[in-house]
Amino acid sequence: MQEWVMSFMEQYGYFGIFLMIALENLFPPIPSEVILPFGGFMTTTTDLTVTGVIIASTAGSVAGAVILYGVGLLVDVERLEKIIERYGNILRVKKEDLHRADAWFDRYGVWTVFFCRMVPLIRSLISIPAGMSNMPFVLFLIFTTLGTIIWNTILVVVGAQLGDSWEEILGFMDVYSTIAYAVLGAAAVLFIFWYSKKRKKHKN
Repeated sequence: MQEWVMSFMEQYGYFGIFLMIALENLFPPIPSEVILPFGGFMTTTTDLTVTGVIIASTAGSVAGAVILYGVGLLVDVERLEKIIERYGNILRVKKEDLHRADAWFDRYGVWTVFFCRMVPLIRSLISIPAGMSNMPFVLFLIFTTLGTIIWNTILVVVGAQLGDSWEEILGFMDVYSTIAYAVLGAAAVLFIFWYSKKRKKHKN
């Protein structure tokens, strides 16, 4: 996969970077951690510029995010309510749970989108709940673009600075991803614990 991605980028330049990053959003196994540093490295061996690579990659990322946002709109809260009506007993989920989660995303969703754009894998998937919660498209676009520019700029610039040694960043990104997933996992566990405790208290 990595060799094919790099070959495609070398052959098609900015368009290749744009397309690979757009596909990375839709197909997470395509790693942005490879695309972006390698794009930075390409600025040292081709006519590509750091600014151009950042613009192309950001445009591709936003394009992919918009598609997933649209998927979220199709699988909206109303449709999930129908699923819960039918399978709620099996899933042990109530409409009230769905509404609380939706209300939470309405309140904190823009910052969730912003920060999650800098977490591998999650950066792609976060667009779906944003669409499901009907987050205002303009806000989604703004915070997606801001978070994406930060992520892309860091990796592209590092790739350009490392030059032939750009692959050294891959080891660091593995560590970063592990830490990010661990933090998100711990946060999820704490949230579930808090929510379960609150729910039991409410029942009593």
